[in-house]
Amino acid sequence: MSVTTAESTAESTAESTAENIAAPSASPRPAHAERLYDWFAASAAAYGDTCCALEVDGQELSYRELERLAGHLAAAVVARHGGRPARVGLLAARSVLAYAGYLAVARLGATVVPLNPAFPIARGADVARAAGLDLVLADAELPGTDGLPVPVLRCDAREPAAPAEAPPRASAGPEDLAYILFTSGSTGRPKGVPVTHANVSAYLDHVIRRYGTGPGDRVSQTFDLTFDPSVYDMFSAWGSGATLVVPTREELLAPVRFVNRARITHWNSVPSVAAFAQRLRALRPGSMPTLRWSLFCGEALKLPQARAWRAAAPHSTVENIYGPTEMTVTWTEYRLPPEDADWPDTVNGTVPIGVPYPGQDHLILDESGRPADDGELCVRGSQRFPGYLDPADDVGRFRAPTAPYAVHDGTGPLTPAHWYRTGDRVRLTDGVLVHLGRLDHQVKIHGYRIELGEIESLLMRQPGITDAVVLPVPGRKGEPVLHAVCAGASRDPDELLGALGQRLPLYMVPAAVTFTGALPLNANGKVDRAALLASLTQPQAA
Repeated sequence: MSVTTAESTAESTAESTAENIAAPSASPRPAHAERLYDWFAASAAAYGDTCCALEVDGQELSYRELERLAGHLAAAVVARHGGRPARVGLLAARSVLAYAGYLAVARLGATVVPLNPAFPIARGADVARAAGLDLVLADAELPGTDGLPVPVLRCDAREPAAPAEAPPRASAGPEDLAYILFTSGSTGRPKGVPVTHANVSAYLDHVIRRYGTGPGDRVSQTFDLTFDPSVYDMFSAWGSGATLVVPTREELLAPVRFVNRARITHWNSVPSVAAFAQRLRALRPGSMPTLRWSLFCGEALKLPQARAWRAAAPHSTVENIYGPTEMTVTWTEYRLPPEDADWPDTVNGTVPIGVPYPGQDHLILDESGRPADDGELCVRGSQRFPGYLDPADDVGRFRAPTAPYAVHDGTGPLTPAHWYRTGDRVRLTDGVLVHLGRLDHQVKIHGYRIELGEIESLLMRQPGITDAVVLPVPGRKGEPVLHAVCAGASRDPDELLGALGQRLPLYMVPAAVTFTGALPLNANGKVDRAALLASLTQPQAA
């Protein structure tokens, strides 16, 4: 290396869905850990040289080897910082350094803040400042990181230097932060979501048992580290002695081939991966015989997609899981029945998101803030994050613990009993929750959550733009794409979108832009988004 809710709605849901919450699978080593690193350390102690922990970029590392490398990286971080840092950015992707680096930071008791190398460096700088990073651990093979406002330690895990003595594992309390992820924010800046060790341990304690991972199992890692389902991938494997198998970006475009080459037993991805394989006619019946579990999250799973995937993986149980980042990865589960005749028939053709994990609470509130069977999903429990990194972002995002469930205005303390407002509309149908879409202007593109207001805010900072609206419109392949409508002086669309690309990741840059003298208003004097959407009649290229 170089350098229970009391609300009757929730109760009736739990009672009527006992059949869907199957008894958790028995994990070979179902011990509960208190800190994120402890899940890995217990497997390293139990399986050392006998089990492979990681396969990535042509390399295979046993638990002992990965533990040793994480220790060396932890020593390098301490040496570079001059002591144990509090928060460390991790700028790496799909490399040994990315995964060993994640464990190194966790070993130090520090907070991991993943940075995506594919995003503009300016966004990484914004995250570094907002998170208060002490240091960024970066893959030496990545291009320059001069735009980051904190010290950078560039390491190459492929070229080990003389091993440094690993620092002792640091202790961290259950309420200390395990990681911080940044989601799209409506004010034009990323919004930090801190997750505690208690949050993530409650989550892992459930999912490792439910999906029964253990030695010999092979878990896919399809998500970038800035996308929270990656936490499931890594630590459901490392918390049970299984192998984390990381596909290349090219292999992600051919998931069936990857599953068979890598002998994957546990799959986890956004549904769009299944949709892509389906369009390519790659989901031939019986084509993925090794799969035992197929999990989908991040966006709506359509019933035809699930049916095609299950036919291709006949030995696999298909489960739809849901959860906002603020509730620690995923928070509900719905297991599709073995027989197609027993599958649900939902109003929007999607697989239900199911029921909350055991011990988690939920409440559905209508527009008046009263409990209902159709409305906004509000949630709390041991997986609920403590509040946004910037307390100003908490305003409006929570409701009081008891009726009349007043919206949190920031004047009083935020407590664990407060309900987090997901912004998702759900309907209780046959005892399970069906996701009906977003209540606000937040959308998901390719599984990434996007606050349209962030893009609009950046558009309005451009010269000559007086107002802007960004709308999701159907693309040629049926997937949503973003279309911007700007008021003010016309500009070269390529120039304008190029300017956005300097501040935003590609998936947040609109596919097209339309200029108009003024945005239409409705009777309430607000921008008439419905009228704008109706005017955009031509589907855009996906």
